Amino acid sequence: MIPGDFEFKQPASKDEALSMLRDGGDDARPLLGGQSLIPMMKLRMASPDILVDLRGLDDLRHISIGKSIHIGAAVTQHELIGSEELFNVCPIIRETALVIADPQIRYSGTIGGNVANGDPGNDMPALMQCLDATYILESSEGIREVKARDFYEAAYFTALQTGEIVTGIRFPKPESGHGYSYQKLKRKVGDYATAAAAVVLSLSGDNVKSASVALTNLADTPLFVEKAEDILVGSQLTLNTIRATMDAAEAIMEPVSDGRGSREYRTKMGGIMVKRAIEQAAMRADGTAKGGLFGWLKR
Repeated sequence: MIPGDFEFKQPASKDEALSMLRDGGDDARPLLGGQSLIPMMKLRMASPDILVDLRGLDDLRHISIGKSIHIGAAVTQHELIGSEELFNVCPIIRETALVIADPQIRYSGTIGGNVANGDPGNDMPALMQCLDATYILESSEGIREVKARDFYEAAYFTALQTGEIVTGIRFPKPESGHGYSYQKLKRKVGDYATAAAAVVLSLSGDNVKSASVALTNLADTPLFVEKAEDILVGSQLTLNTIRATMDAAEAIMEPVSDGRGSREYRTKMGGIMVKRAIEQAAMRADGTAKGGLFGWLKR
């Protein structure tokens, strides 16, 4: 389909963009990569009267690494993949970006658009929950910060207020030597996940020192598995603890039956993605993997 009529505005600065969004009210929408918004407009799921183009704003396009990592909203998935500095401290960002859609979309799609749209099929929201990220939200009224774990309310509904945009994302730099994995089951290249899981953990000997688990496209919002930390941290990473974490994750899943599979199938696949992600994260943190398991895995 063809989108309805709209006015296209190109601000010269962030302040001008925020003023345009304020003046436009509910009829104005920000545009970054457009890989989520434009298809919604073609399907008439979104019909803004005004599009405010943020792509030319350089102060939204940066990656800064110190004690924490700060990524501007206009950084594309391609730029995330290409940043060696970011990969060296947080490699799961690249791993996740590489399974988003296809190269053509990754050249245009931005991390800000991916997290702000509220699409439960997008991959970065669950990863940001796993990394305990904070979103920086700005409007002409000022700046506020919202945790990724508190940002999503329902499908396409978020904590963003009228005239407000995500300008950046900040999260703690993962511990050196941590393990990580983003496991995504999909029907074909470029598809949304049938089920996906993000895991970041660190080990101290045979014991789990820290752990974080989040899920993609298994409910109408990304899901942070709070009980995973209680189950894993301080425990040996045995088959029993992995199964308990899978059970805790499956208990909060609410996928719908669709072309990707039934509710029951997608829930079971979600648990399997959690298992695979935990195992791969542990192998990367420990470095003693043999086959698909670890030499020290206790049964």
